[in-house]
Formats: sequence, C-alpha cells, structure tokens
Amino acid sequence: RRLYFDTHALVCLLEEKGFTTQQSEVIVSALVKIMNTNLDMIYKDMVTKVQQEIALQQVMSHIAGVKKDMIILEKSEFSALRSENEKIRLELQQIKKQVTDEITKVHADNKLSLNLEKSRVKELHAQQDRALTQTDRKIDTEVADLKTMLESHKLDNIKYLAGSVFTCLTVALGFYRLWI
Repeated sequence: RRLYFDTHALVCLLEEKGFTTQQSEVIVSALVKIMNTNLDMIYKDMVTKVQQEIALQQVMSHIAGVKKDMIILEKSEFSALRSENEKIRLELQQIKKQVTDEITKVHADNKLSLNLEKSRVKELHAQQDRALTQTDRKIDTEVADLKTMLESHKLDNIKYLAGSVFTCLTVALGFYRLWI
C-alpha cells in the first residue's frame, strides 16, 4: 500500500511542536494503522474492474431477457387489445342498431300520436263548426222571427194608429158638423 503523505515529514513536524521522537513515531504509526483499517473497509466495499465487467454483462443479459419478454408481452397484449377492440366494436354496432330501432319506433309512435291528435283536432273543429253553423242558423232564424214579429207589430201599430187617427177625424168631423 502506498501512503499519500510523507510520514517522516509528519514526525518532524510533531517534534517541532514539542513531541518527542518516540511520541511522534507512535502517533504517526497510529495514524497509518487507522488509515490502513479505513482503506481495508473501503476496499471491501469496492469491486475490481473484472468484477464490474462481469456484473455489467449480467445486467445487460438480464436487460436483454426483459426486453424479449416485453416484446412477447407487447405482441400478446396487442392481439388481446385487438380482439377486445373487435368485441367492443361489435357491441357498439349492436347498441347503435338498437338505438336506431328505438328512435324509429319512437318516431313512428310520435307520428301516429301526432296524426291522431290532428284528426281529433279536425273532428273538434268540425264539431265546433257544426255547432257554430247551427248557432248561426238559430240566430238567423230568431232574428228573422224577431223582424217578422217587429214588422207585424209595426203593421198592427200602424193599423191602430190609422184607426185612431180616422176615429179622431170622424169624431172631430162629427163635432164640426154639429157646431156648424
């Protein structure tokens, strides 16, 4: 193992700071042991290039297997989706046909109901027209009767008036003759 610092320079530095040579060597020796222990721990967790290449090849092999599985799965899923899509399309066509039939039925029912209502309205209008015509006839008859009765009363009044006038004239002439 190589150390990346100068142990002798560290011993000299410690001696300058007041340590004895023996104390400085013990401290540097302890530091070297600690660094070696730490490096051993680090090296245990590290892999070599060969191990890394082997692991990379294993991962690539695993990825290739997963890729093949995905392609197979995609093809099977695609065919399943295609069959499901076909099934849904057929169901949709059936529903569309049912809706079209239902719309046609409702349209026919509405047309029939509308025609029935039209005929009822026409019949009602015809009944109203007949009733109105009858009422007009009755009114015309009553008016004609009233006119006839009015003319009759008018003639009667004229007769009575003429009779009264002639009676008054006769009486006046009678008085006139009597006085003359």
